[in-house]
Amino acid sequence: MLLGGCMGSTLGSLPGDQIQPSAQPQPTGEIIGTGGVRIGLLLPLASSDGNASIGTVFKNAASLALQNFPSADVQLLVKDTGGTSEGGRAAAQAAISEGAELILGPVFSPAVSGAAQAARATGVPVIAFSTDTSVASRGVYLLSFLPESDVKRVVGYANSQKRHSYTALIPEGSYGAIVEAAFRQEVGRGAGRIASIQRYSMNGSDTSDLVAKTTALKSVLNNADALFVPAGGGVPAVVVQTLVSQGANLGNVKLLGTGQWDSPQVKNNPVLAGAWFAGPEDKGFLAFAQRYQSIYGSAPPRNASLVYDGVTLAAGLIRSAGQQRFQQNIITNRDGFIGIDGLFRFQSNGLNQRGLAVYQITGQGTQVISPAPRDFRTGF
Repeated sequence: MLLGGCMGSTLGSLPGDQIQPSAQPQPTGEIIGTGGVRIGLLLPLASSDGNASIGTVFKNAASLALQNFPSADVQLLVKDTGGTSEGGRAAAQAAISEGAELILGPVFSPAVSGAAQAARATGVPVIAFSTDTSVASRGVYLLSFLPESDVKRVVGYANSQKRHSYTALIPEGSYGAIVEAAFRQEVGRGAGRIASIQRYSMNGSDTSDLVAKTTALKSVLNNADALFVPAGGGVPAVVVQTLVSQGANLGNVKLLGTGQWDSPQVKNNPVLAGAWFAGPEDKGFLAFAQRYQSIYGSAPPRNASLVYDGVTLAAGLIRSAGQQRFQQNIITNRDGFIGIDGLFRFQSNGLNQRGLAVYQITGQGTQVISPAPRDFRTGF
């Protein structure tokens, strides 16, 4: 079962009568939509740490989804989490007490953990936007872009292109630990070998440790044909510039990255021309971003599409699955769904799998060198 959740989809005109709501308590706070099925939308709207802006953007994306599909039988109950565990729990409890059958959000892992506690007690599923895989579990699904998927896709593609000897520069911290584990697993799956892994730390804009660890890789690059640099921002360019300044021969070494490279700073840098990274195909997002900017006056961040897809997914399940709409076997349907960012599906452990493309950097943008899969029958 595939749900059209991207721009131009026919989701809003699918046949079927609206589900009439049973007697429910009057909701409090902000509401988006007038449908009969209530869904909690948990966001950091008044966060004290400066994250309220992402909450506003995500709320706008949810509103845009219902504008594009006006017949969706959805009523979103918007609740503020403050970005905290306590706030997430209270927000989920409030939404559920007002009749929410599904929770969309929260965004940050502490709030997801709190919301999950409240949701599990009532059997209400959660579809969250955190990238912290430790908060995923049965009934708590992550719709976010998970780094493991990026690593599997780009390293798997490199394996298929006869790249089998790898080096890597991995950042210290939880993100680094996640991508390193996925990197080791995928290299092993392709019968490759890891010549060296260097781990570096960065304190703000201080790249001294990154430069030192990059320099330490120079001696092994002659025995490698791929260099994995998962971090984005200015890191990939610093790595290449350091190696070139040290006289390293990069002619046979393919630079590999993740979705963190999906920014103009990386994609438009001529120093990185020829490098590969994995990410969702961007045609759907570009259409969404154009529509968003025309309404709200600013460009949305890349992950704003997650909320849009979450709302359209919920609306599609209401249309297609009736009273079973948010049962585990429906949410974890093995054929998955199609959203703005392409193919995705949820696993029973709460993690997701995505159909990703592989891009090559041109120095003036990117080109797709391996399209995203259109179904889950192959390559997974």
